[in-house]
Amino acid sequence: MVLTKVHKKGIVVIPKEMRELHNIREGDEVMIYSDEFGVHILPKKTPEELFGMDKGLGLEELAKEQIKEREEERAKVHS
Repeated sequence: MVLTKVHKKGIVVIPKEMRELHNIREGDEVMIYSDEFGVHILPKKTPEELFGMDKGLGLEELAKEQIKEREEERAKVHS
């Protein structure tokens, strides 16, 4: 976890170590969404980057896998 500040006009700087970890570069788009756990910033993936990510899994299995991954990340953040 990394602490950062919200600047004027709601600008948030994504720390360098997080940008490097998630391969976010200047000019890249990110997705921002909120849920009951807070505000989330995710790197936007192109169709080419997403191709093959499902490893042959169906949509329902992918959704379950994604929920499990998010829960594991939240557990890390909240511990």
